[in-house]
Amino acid sequence: MARLSPIRLDSYQPLREVVCESLRNAISKGVLKPGERLMEIQLAEELGVSRTPVREAIRKLELEGYVVMLPRRGTYVSSLTIRDVNEVFEIRTSLESLAAALASERITDEEMDNLQRFLVQFANDIKSGDMEHIVDTDMKFHDALYQASRNNRLVGIISNLRDQLTRFRTTSMSYPDRLKASLNEHRSLVEAIAQGDAEAAKAAAEFHMEQSEKTLLKAMEKLQGKEMAAEEKVRDAADSDDTADEA
Repeated sequence: MARLSPIRLDSYQPLREVVCESLRNAISKGVLKPGERLMEIQLAEELGVSRTPVREAIRKLELEGYVVMLPRRGTYVSSLTIRDVNEVFEIRTSLESLAAALASERITDEEMDNLQRFLVQFANDIKSGDMEHIVDTDMKFHDALYQASRNNRLVGIISNLRDQLTRFRTTSMSYPDRLKASLNEHRSLVEAIAQGDAEAAKAAAEFHMEQSEKTLLKAMEKLQGKEMAAEEKVRDAADSDDTADEA
């Protein structure tokens, strides 16, 4: 059964970029799961394209950390380890704090209004319990903050790092009490930027990233525990069937 939607060929982007975006989204949303093998022929058929743009897209996704290509074994959706999370956040925390500091010095009144609106929207989304909107608003908030730094290279690097963890975003933000804490962290960050206090903005961004990392690791540990319990249940069921057959 096909899980990917056929590519629309009316896009202004090069086909390889459209295919790459489609596969990236499928990985981020968990349609293509960690550890799953990616077959070029199957992906090409589902997307309605030739193998060439699929192959080119996979090479780009490997550079971005979404997939791993193993010699003589094939291509697989990358699995995120605790070490991977630590490494990503180690870099991202420094860059997020830099972006916040620059934003505090360079943000426009209009951009400041946008950040305030996203805070209000984030609070409303939390009340409604719409996790898809919550995640979307959170990403828009951070995108607006990055743009206010007035450093395009910084924006590109941070966005790439963030994308590597997007597939776990809902899991992380669904963790008990995380949403309320995240909202308060966003408010502290906006307040520091509004006051033009670069040091306070850096500190607020660092704290937000530290808390985000801790929550993600807890969520991953909890998820892994559930997966292990499910596997153990399957094994127990299989053992029971074997015992019944022997009887």
